Amino acid sequence: MSDVGRLLRTWRDERRMSQLDLSARSGVSTRHLSFVETGRSRPTSEMILRLAEELDVPLRARNELLLAGGYAPAYSQSELDGTPLSTVLTALRNVLTGHEPCPAVLVDRHWTMVDANAAVARFTAGCAPHLLEPPVNVLRLALHPDGMAPRIGNLAEWRTHILHRLDRQAVATGDPVLRELRAELAAYPGGLVAERPDGLVVPLRFDELSFFSITSVLGTPRDVTLSELAIEAFLPADPATADALRLEVAGSMHGSRAG
Repeated sequence: MSDVGRLLRTWRDERRMSQLDLSARSGVSTRHLSFVETGRSRPTSEMILRLAEELDVPLRARNELLLAGGYAPAYSQSELDGTPLSTVLTALRNVLTGHEPCPAVLVDRHWTMVDANAAVARFTAGCAPHLLEPPVNVLRLALHPDGMAPRIGNLAEWRTHILHRLDRQAVATGDPVLRELRAELAAYPGGLVAERPDGLVVPLRFDELSFFSITSVLGTPRDVTLSELAIEAFLPADPATADALRLEVAGSMHGSRAG
């Protein structure tokens, strides 16, 4: 079995897709797929990308498939502080600011904080300094006993939500770092819930406030780094929280005028 054939077989198995299923979706015959997976046939770069698209393989892993097949990567991978990404990152930072007074963070594929708005200070206040030293992992910060966890009113429910989400993300990306992070977080105290949560969304009950989270990603990334960035924002989950945030803004504006 060739390197590219082995990797394609691994992704097909991860997606629980038979050769017949992938053949129907990609237009590649099952015989040819079998030959590719066993190394009897060398796929073209176009075929690798077509199969990767149907298997919903992340851009980083698509480059790995191409390299394994003897081809150059198809997607750039820029540095976060480099010029090519500066315009997009400036726009994303404007989105973070636009969410205020609701907390919002920009994270990478491993949930490392890239940037955050001022409202995130609500969550980080009182957390142990060692959890706030860069690189800050926002999931570790949330569930660690020295982090946000003691102030989360529904910790078991929120832990269950995060761990299930990490499970799905690890399967989708095939990233071993996410599996290691999941194992670390699962070892923290706080419990789990077996029953299905009530309500429309799983809330984060932090102090006296209640939030629900939304995740925003770029719709058409062509760069590996950009494809792995996401904004996680926390919006009011009940009228009381919405009122509290509005009062906070009003108080801040009054203080600015008085100053």
